[in-house]
Amino acid sequence: MLSEPRSGRLAAWGNALLAGLVAPDDAVLAIVGEDAVHRVEGLPGESSPVGLTLALGRLRTLGATGLRVALPAPGHPLGLSGPPEFNARALEAEEAVVCHGTALGLVPEVYEAGPEGDVHVEVVWHCLPVREAPPADVPSLGEAERELAEALREATEVLRRLDVAGSGPVAQAAIEAYRARAEAGRQVLAPGYPPRAVRVLELAQRVGALISLAYGSGHGGAVSASEMAARSAALRPVERTARRAQVAAYNSVVEERERGVR
Repeated sequence: MLSEPRSGRLAAWGNALLAGLVAPDDAVLAIVGEDAVHRVEGLPGESSPVGLTLALGRLRTLGATGLRVALPAPGHPLGLSGPPEFNARALEAEEAVVCHGTALGLVPEVYEAGPEGDVHVEVVWHCLPVREAPPADVPSLGEAERELAEALREATEVLRRLDVAGSGPVAQAAIEAYRARAEAGRQVLAPGYPPRAVRVLELAQRVGALISLAYGSGHGGAVSASEMAARSAALRPVERTARRAQVAAYNSVVEERERGVR
């Protein structure tokens, strides 16, 4: 969860583009990020994959007024509404984008191409039908913020109890890398998002950093299989809360529009 999901970038900057707040070229540049290229396959009316600029314009023509994020995990179809085929593809990718205003969704498939030493990443977004229904288990921004405050305390306590936070130079390097990344990329969401959404997403990413640190730092202070299992059991609900908060932040523009806030 340290890295921003591609579905988050697509939804955030796609929403800004649909709202007329950014130019198409700027939106596509932000969505692609460090990847080489993104294409969309299966778009209605197109017989072959197309670029993001054309795809976002076509989705608008088809009725899309907003984009939502889904970050499902086994046993937790977060942000999904069906049908089973789309849910299965999204669960395999662990992320998806669902259009608001038209019954379509996008699931990324990531490829690495190029010779050794010069590998680049290409992404194909598969456009599939979705069921028009409320997304599963997505909290409001207020709920997400309250849950995250408790989750951060829980994650910190788990790391302290298992001696993960002080488990050596690798752990400290991970913390410093997270802080540097946070300072380098202050625009965590695209234009048009409310300040609370930015705050919630930043906090969710901080919780995610702690979770990644806990899982990636070896045994830490856990010296038995039962203690390792206890660590996973303690962190699982915290990770779930952080994912829910991420989705709430990315989806906030669409949710506010539905409620007539904007």
